[in-house]
Amino acid sequence: MIQGLFDYQREIYLAVAEHLKLFAADRNWLALLVVLPMGVVFGAAHAVTPGHSKALLAAYVAGSQVRLSRGLLVSLALSFTHIALAVLIAVLALPLVSLALGSVGRAPALEALSRGLLGVIGLWMIWRALRGHHHRHAHEGAAVGVMAGLIPCPLTLFVMTFAIARGVPWAGLVFAVAMMAGVAVTLGVVVLLAVLFRNGSAAMLEWLGSSTAGVATFFEVATGLVLVGAALHQFLGA
Repeated sequence: MIQGLFDYQREIYLAVAEHLKLFAADRNWLALLVVLPMGVVFGAAHAVTPGHSKALLAAYVAGSQVRLSRGLLVSLALSFTHIALAVLIAVLALPLVSLALGSVGRAPALEALSRGLLGVIGLWMIWRALRGHHHRHAHEGAAVGVMAGLIPCPLTLFVMTFAIARGVPWAGLVFAVAMMAGVAVTLGVVVLLAVLFRNGSAAMLEWLGSSTAGVATFFEVATGLVLVGAALHQFLGA
C-alpha cells in the first residue's frame, strides 16, 4: 500500500511538471487557472502520503480538548507553514537546497527542530495535566501547528524549483497556494476524525465512571507522551 502511495505521488510530480512546462512555453494564465483545481487535488492526495505530521496533529487535537474550530485553525497553521517554508527555501535559498535537504524530500535539521519543539510542548502538557490545570493559552494550538509544519513540503519545493528553472516562478507560487488548500482539506479531515474519536472515547470513559476532570487528564497526558515519544524517536533515530 505504501509503495502504491509513493507511485501515485510520483505521478503527481510528473503531472505538475507537465502543466508548468506547458505554461512556460505559452504563458497562458487562463490555461494555468483552469488546472488549479487539479493542484488542490494534488495537494490533498500528497498530504495522504506518509509525513505531514498527521498523527501528531490528531494526537494533539484528541488530547488537548480543543473545539473543532480551534483544531481546524491548528491544521491551517500546519498547512501554511509546511508549504510556505518550502517556498522560502526555493525562492531565497535555492543554492542551499542541497545543504538543507539531507535526501530527497527530507530536511533532517528542520525535522529535528520540529520534533524537539513539539517534545517540549508535550512535557508542558504532561506537567500541566498532572497539576490539574487544563487551561490552554489561546496561541498554544497555533504554535503547535507551526512547529509541526516546520518540515518543508517536498512537492512544493519541487514545484517551485521547477518553475524557477523554467523562468515562471509566479506560476509555481500560484500552484503552491492551490496545493496548500488541498493539504489543508486533508488535515481538516484528520482534525474532524480526531474530534469525533475524542468525544466518543470521553463519553465512553465517563459512562464507565470516570470523572470529566479525570478524562481530561488522561487525554492530555497521553498526548504529551505521544509528542515526547515522537521527539525521542527523532533524536534516537538520528
